[in-house]
Amino acid sequence: MKNLILIIALITGTTFLATCKKRGCTDPLGTNYKSTAVKDNGKCKYSGEFTLASIAVADGELKWLQDEYKCEDKIDGIQKSIPLVWNNVPAGTGSLAIIMEHYPNPEDLTMANCYLLLWDIDPSVTEIPYGTADDGPWYMGSNKDGDYISYTSPCSPDAGTHKYQIILYALSETPPSLPDSSSLDVTWSVMKEAIQTVTVIDSTMLVFNSVTE
Repeated sequence: MKNLILIIALITGTTFLATCKKRGCTDPLGTNYKSTAVKDNGKCKYSGEFTLASIAVADGELKWLQDEYKCEDKIDGIQKSIPLVWNNVPAGTGSLAIIMEHYPNPEDLTMANCYLLLWDIDPSVTEIPYGTADDGPWYMGSNKDGDYISYTSPCSPDAGTHKYQIILYALSETPPSLPDSSSLDVTWSVMKEAIQTVTVIDSTMLVFNSVTE
């Protein structure tokens, strides 16, 4: 009888631990980011810094873009977008916007090549899965070459290390100067100027390198 009671206790304890684990909260950005996950009314909520990350970017002495996310194939002019995830969107945010850029001349910050332009992202959104930037309930601007409404995959023909940055803006509202539809007319400079017309509540940046040999 004692053995039976012990077996039942072990089974119950294992089930309890498994249930607790399932009910726990896992930070979608992993353990390397300053964020704390807690349960609130059955939902996972995160406290900490407004943070942006990507599984396409590997950590090391320098963050770098993994090879499988470079030079994406074009299908009808469209390339698969980099996967992104974020948390801790600040209170009072009315809209989110994203700019991915690269400065060909780091000394001249007035000119940039733009790889992703998104606006009117609802503050409840916390990720853009791989290849879905052109397929969400938000709007997209021009690609790097200005010929498609699309993400541009980093694919430098020049050898060396090339620096990219993705900025996630928490805005008071969607800039009224931007159109209510995706548009080739929205370029890097148009997007930058539009963001200056509203309040930037906060912003976070993911900086990484793409290495070409």
